[in-house]
Amino acid sequence: MAGPYTPTGGSKVATVLRVTSGNFLEMFDFFLFGFYASYISKAFFPTGNELASLMLTFMTFGAGFLMRPLGAIFLGAYVDRIGRRQGLITTLGIMALGTILIAFVPSYQTIGLFAPFLVLIGRLLQGFSAGVELGGVSVYLAEMATPGNKGFYVSWQSGSQQVAVMAAAIIGYVLNLTLTPAEMGDWGWRIPFFIGCAHRAVPFLHSHVSRGDQGVSRKEVPADHA
Repeated sequence: MAGPYTPTGGSKVATVLRVTSGNFLEMFDFFLFGFYASYISKAFFPTGNELASLMLTFMTFGAGFLMRPLGAIFLGAYVDRIGRRQGLITTLGIMALGTILIAFVPSYQTIGLFAPFLVLIGRLLQGFSAGVELGGVSVYLAEMATPGNKGFYVSWQSGSQQVAVMAAAIIGYVLNLTLTPAEMGDWGWRIPFFIGCAHRAVPFLHSHVSRGDQGVSRKEVPADHA
């Protein structure tokens, strides 16, 4: 029986970095919405009441979390069927689509109610993707871990998330230092989402991950890896 995919030497380090870089970008995209909620509320939910606009924005932000269980169920089964590598590329593509949608949607003043509706769709796509990315990356790292080091390998998944949150915050801090409040409200808040659109290049990173894991399924994994 075939065992789980286990790259060796330098390729193991490179694989960990590739996989966690995808996870980094995914979480970067997912949490941007919360960091820039005040600007998003003015662009897409202009109710005339600042608090009401902000509440609508956070409800849209929360909708992404509601989609995560569905993403875990449906995309999890899909990843088991087609393999980790292709599955991770698919989830990154879905997250990228949601981020691109939010980044490029015109404001409420330009297209009316279509603006918040399209932002909501983008957020739902992000949540659907995030539902399986974390588990998929964790399983991938656990399968390639050396004996006695599973915890260390899987911890890179969580570590990449925290770095993503810090990166989003630092970018926001720099933008607020360099742009005026008017520029931030008009177009500056979109810059981090454009950076998040780098997801389009991420499948390149994952395409170099060895194809050896594609045939791995639960029935092929020995008991100590289950």
